[in-house]
Amino acid sequence: MKIVAAKKILKANDQLASENRAEFAREGVLCVNLVGSPGCGKTTLLEAVFAQLAPTLSPSVIEGDIAGQVDAERMERIGIPVVQINTDGMCHLEASMIAAAAQGIDLKNVDMLWIENVGNLVCTAGYDLGEHLRIVVLSTAEGDDKLIKYPAIFQRSDALVITKTDLLPYLNFDVAQARAGMQRLAPEARVFEVSATTGHGVAELVQWLVEKQAAARD
Repeated sequence: MKIVAAKKILKANDQLASENRAEFAREGVLCVNLVGSPGCGKTTLLEAVFAQLAPTLSPSVIEGDIAGQVDAERMERIGIPVVQINTDGMCHLEASMIAAAAQGIDLKNVDMLWIENVGNLVCTAGYDLGEHLRIVVLSTAEGDDKLIKYPAIFQRSDALVITKTDLLPYLNFDVAQARAGMQRLAPEARVFEVSATTGHGVAELVQWLVEKQAAARD
């Protein structure tokens, strides 16, 4: 019987992720891995961010889903170059998938490459894809206890975006508690409060991203 240790598989993934990151850096592309639960508002957030990025920066998206291409079609409708990855049951993306998908993107004409990961707060935490930034999205509808229940994904993120803040008057979501949890898990991470539908807080997030992209080009 041959046994392959998970640690060995993850090591191979990390090696390829490093190669992805180096390739993106050579092209001056900031790569952002967007993670969060199904329905937390990742795609709607991207639409709001891209509306404010234009015409300053040119984004592209790799969409990760178990099945379907609904989100990719939304990107196409707003004119964003997109490549779809269907994992056929896998609950996360891997660096090899990103390497293959990136071949379908003209990186020379891209400033910011977004990876919208499969909706999941567990599996996505353990896989480096070659990103420069990892942003975790938490909607107010999910509850502020997710940082306690799923600490790894928050601990390994560079920013937390609290979405659907327009629903706060109708929900029992404690923003201060969520901020305190992120401060405990990832003290250096930024926290943004955003409503993609009303536009509240989007400009602050976009400004941070523009600064990160500029630093990546230096």
